[in-house]
Amino acid sequence: MKSTSDKFRGLVLNLSLGLMGVLWLTGASDAAEVRVMISGGLTAAYQALVPEFEKATGNKVLTAFGPSMGTTTNAIPVRLERGEPADVLIMVGYALNDLASKGKVVAGSQVDLTRSPIGIAVKSGAPKPDISSVEAVKRALLAAKTIAYSDSASGVYVSTEMFDKLGIADVMKDKARKIPATPVGEIVAHGEAELGFQQISELKPVKGIDIVGPLPSELQKITIFSAGIATVSKEPDAGRALIKFLASPAARDTIIASGMEPIAAGGAN
Repeated sequence: MKSTSDKFRGLVLNLSLGLMGVLWLTGASDAAEVRVMISGGLTAAYQALVPEFEKATGNKVLTAFGPSMGTTTNAIPVRLERGEPADVLIMVGYALNDLASKGKVVAGSQVDLTRSPIGIAVKSGAPKPDISSVEAVKRALLAAKTIAYSDSASGVYVSTEMFDKLGIADVMKDKARKIPATPVGEIVAHGEAELGFQQISELKPVKGIDIVGPLPSELQKITIFSAGIATVSKEPDAGRALIKFLASPAARDTIIASGMEPIAAGGAN
């Protein structure tokens, strides 16, 4: 049986070999600064993969983090509107397509990277409610005193669709609140909410919480995270190489470990 360190070295080797293949196919050459704007869902996998890309290419990746939507200062659409530089945008797929329709994304450059399920979290050590069925989730929500959800795709679904589907929208108005910008898991970890809803990949990196599990299939809403080239990009070729690597088989194990499902390998147009 391989030790943990052997497995890690094997993963790094596979990433490096996979990346070299991607770069050979895309013809990446001169080192560049690649500016990325990314929302929370893919962040954990991205942060593990980017150093391998930098090491193999000599490129430097400069990253700005923010929600895929909304009006907070760090939201990706807001960043673009105030003229911040960007080469690659990584965010909720339908929000990326909306930016493309507004001329902010190079037409045809979008690549779907991952599918991300919504999960429920409680503070570490707190009792985990039964969420095995639709009725169980409803009971858990009615029993909780405070509930938090994000201001991005998962929260939009929870607050505008799921509560209605469960027939408890009116009750939730008094105890469920939207959390702008801050990860929902942090709110739960600090004891400011008993239950937190967000993509599992965004909950996993947060300390001080326990993930109860994903929503049952009847209530689940899968979010697609996609990448594209910003129309203001000064390094579109280096940006395409990064996207191609994130969408390649070499990135698959890291993406799975982050709580997401990779979408079939592809590349930016």
